[in-house]
Amino acid sequence: MLVPHHCLSGALRRLLAVAAVLVPLNGASAADVKTSAVSVGGTNAALLVPAKPRASLILLTGGNGRLDIDGSGNIGYGRANQLVRTREAYAARGFAVLVPNSGYDLTALIAYMGQIKRPVVVAGTSRGTQRAARGIASGARPDKLVLTSGFLSNESGDRDNVMNILGNPDLLPPTLIIHHRQDACAKTAPGGVAPFQAWAGTRAKVTWLSGGTPEGDACEAHGTHGFNGIDGQVVSAIASFGGR
Repeated sequence: MLVPHHCLSGALRRLLAVAAVLVPLNGASAADVKTSAVSVGGTNAALLVPAKPRASLILLTGGNGRLDIDGSGNIGYGRANQLVRTREAYAARGFAVLVPNSGYDLTALIAYMGQIKRPVVVAGTSRGTQRAARGIASGARPDKLVLTSGFLSNESGDRDNVMNILGNPDLLPPTLIIHHRQDACAKTAPGGVAPFQAWAGTRAKVTWLSGGTPEGDACEAHGTHGFNGIDGQVVSAIASFGGR
């Protein structure tokens, strides 16, 4: 008997949503992906490499940036973060994926992944967008940049934002902004997107998302801020942008 979606528990809905994005799309099967722990750029990281990667993707978590990564590349603390919880979906689509713990040197991470496969795409979410901007301001040069639920401009709700950190839009590589129209986090208000896009000009494009099944804290991984219930749409947008 089929159970109506609204009758499922929140935990079960999240499990089903994550399982859906793990289905390969012209990419690798789980057996083709090697997962390991590596020490790179001043920190430890989880590394996922498919047999024939088509590009590399560095995923920067939000919050305090800390992840609990064991010796096999499994992630404990921090695994619920939207980019972190979907890391296997990118590997299934042919990306070599690096998920670093806090304290990293972004330039070193990019150099490391560049040896595996170019282009190297950096994707940061929430406070990870601030860390991505600081890395770029310090000289890191990713081939592409993705900012999801970002601290983008003063209008986002925090003066510590990508525009202010970079200062000059010329530092931006080709950039994709992914934002939820109903993001309720006070630090990443949807109203911050338009000023950033105007500042960035042709260097940035925006993908707006809606819907999902928000739960709990508005600024955490299971709110609209974390695209709860629509992981597949985020993965598809980033994979399409990053794999070109």
